[in-house]
Amino acid sequence: MNCIIIDDDKLSIKIIEEFVGRTEGLHLAGSFSSAVEAINSLNQADAEKIDLIFLDIEMPEMSGIEFLESLDIIPQVIIYSSQEKYALESYEYDVTDYLLKPVQFGRFIKAVNRARERFEKKESPVKESTEIFIKNNGSLVRIKYDDILWIEALENYVVLNTFKDKYTIHFTMKSITDKMPTDKFMRIHRSFIVNFSKIKVIEDNSVVIKTDSGTKVIPIGKSYRDKLMNDINLISK
Repeated sequence: MNCIIIDDDKLSIKIIEEFVGRTEGLHLAGSFSSAVEAINSLNQADAEKIDLIFLDIEMPEMSGIEFLESLDIIPQVIIYSSQEKYALESYEYDVTDYLLKPVQFGRFIKAVNRARERFEKKESPVKESTEIFIKNNGSLVRIKYDDILWIEALENYVVLNTFKDKYTIHFTMKSITDKMPTDKFMRIHRSFIVNFSKIKVIEDNSVVIKTDSGTKVIPIGKSYRDKLMNDINLISK
């Protein structure tokens, strides 16, 4: 797995670099003293080749959480920090593991093995999924992708709107975007993801979704409009 280290503490970087060097199957692609430096140094092609990030949370200019928020595609992330208080928030970004400083090599290996298992599952060919399970009142509910009309942000939650029901789950928009198949769902606004096949009409600044009780008008964010228009099969003179 290609990995990078992002940490403002030179000693911590040196320790993680040593651990990476002692671990079979890891290739260090770079170390950065800040999240801003990592963003500026990695172009899109390089970023897509990164499989794992060792990330500190508390950094000047841009925190580890803010760095994750800035990514379009989040690879596996192992966070390490001197504070436990960020653990719960970090898991909203589907991090692979959370380590406390000073990091011990045994605990490091355990986290890497967890990342390797997830990496191997990702690399293995699997049958394309047509559904997703969500937690609802202590139970797991199966929802077919085709039944989801749109997904809407609601503070620290997202709401999955289907033809018949609404399901509210504790998830960030970025995390739910990464979970949904990109050939079926598209984010068209900072607060909305739509099922591409359910779009009835695209107007200047909105899309119209057909529902069982009529229609739903959803705004198109300025920064998302070009991608939406590029992805549709448009016939025009």
